[in-house]
Amino acid sequence: MAQSLPEESLVAQLMERRAAPVPAATRKRLAQALLDWFTAGWSGLEMAGAEPMRRAALDVLTGPGSAPVFGAGSATALAAAFANAGIAHLREIDDAHRAAMLHPGVIAVSPVLALAAAMPLSQRRTIDAIVAGYEVSLRLGEALGAGHAARFHATATAGAVGAAAAAATALGLPAAQLHHAMGIAATQAAGLWQLVDDDAHEAKSLHPAFAVRNGLMAAFAARAGLPGARAFFSGRRGMYALLAGDGPMSAVAEALPAADQLTTATIKAWPCCAQIFTPLDATRALMDEHRIVLDDIERVEITIFAHALKIAGVAWPTKPAETAFCLRYVVATLLLKGRLGIAEMESPDLHDPALLALAAKIVVRTDDEFQKAFPTRRPARVEIVDHDGRTVGAYRELRRGDPEDPFDWQQLQQRMRAFAPAMDDAAAARVTDWCAGFADHTADARDCRIDPALFASTD
Repeated sequence: MAQSLPEESLVAQLMERRAAPVPAATRKRLAQALLDWFTAGWSGLEMAGAEPMRRAALDVLTGPGSAPVFGAGSATALAAAFANAGIAHLREIDDAHRAAMLHPGVIAVSPVLALAAAMPLSQRRTIDAIVAGYEVSLRLGEALGAGHAARFHATATAGAVGAAAAAATALGLPAAQLHHAMGIAATQAAGLWQLVDDDAHEAKSLHPAFAVRNGLMAAFAARAGLPGARAFFSGRRGMYALLAGDGPMSAVAEALPAADQLTTATIKAWPCCAQIFTPLDATRALMDEHRIVLDDIERVEITIFAHALKIAGVAWPTKPAETAFCLRYVVATLLLKGRLGIAEMESPDLHDPALLALAAKIVVRTDDEFQKAFPTRRPARVEIVDHDGRTVGAYRELRRGDPEDPFDWQQLQQRMRAFAPAMDDAAAARVTDWCAGFADHTADARDCRIDPALFASTD
């Protein structure tokens, strides 16, 4: 008897989840994930990179449509999903995941809400589709592991398959076609980190945009009857073998826990690359616990896991798009200004003498033991040494916003207003109320109506 593939087990579990009650923890966390996605979209809709993203989508994926686009009317579901995924990733504040090392929300939510605007979709099917997107992208990302994440952007690779699972579930495809959709998407998975080496950081948001486009197209192709690779992940020429996979293959097919993978994602506390959150958390703790006098600082010593600098290794930014990937910049800015918000990332004064002088005092080193703890932990130590040799230090291995240290609903609303400067009170109320509705199990049969006002100010 032929041994079943891990991909078959994953598909079977996704189908079982559709037929089971949605756990209360999943409902609560889904409402938060939606609020996070809208926060990210609103935060990016007025950025310089948003208009090229919209133009690229609308110029190529033409035609009238009813799916809202952040900041720009409506389009076809495919165009809206592409543009919204890219825009929601511009500020680097969309959710993340320690083990999978990718951004799941932008992959799972973007195609489903675009489809919900273009076709009747119940709240329950919307939930199932988003949960499937998280489940698949996070399982595959964890299995691909750190070796893959050092070479490829997992949001683009595992994310393409997750987007296909989300779209196929939203379309109500049966198990065989769901499997085909993921297999088709896997053959289109790509996302090279060379763009970071070549100072093309502005193009990073195209990774989730293309992943979502490819996932949607894979789902429609499967619905039309086209086959996909069955062993798309585990086969001898599948993703794991060819995309430098070195994580636990068991993550793909392991039994579903009581709560979904969605509940294990991290909501980001800082508007920058998630690889450098623990040094920021440690620096913030030192500022809160000690009276740090900038003139007294002799040096700031940061020890971190090596993988962080493969992604966020910019020595000093030359443009705003690089600030999110520069450890010295974010720590120096936090120390100097006492904050690290949207303004500091979008309109940085990269030639400020005080900032440059403080950044010059920051020494960054890596630690082999810290790297061994990655990716399930993100260890970092920050020590501030004054001119007299006195040292204060803080160590962090988990991040604010990780499942072990989550935001509550009120804090997430405050975060939304801080991270989304384009949002007014009326828009904030609309988005908050709409997202909160997904925690109500009595509303599962209702149509998931997508109000265009959720995507732009009505003023």
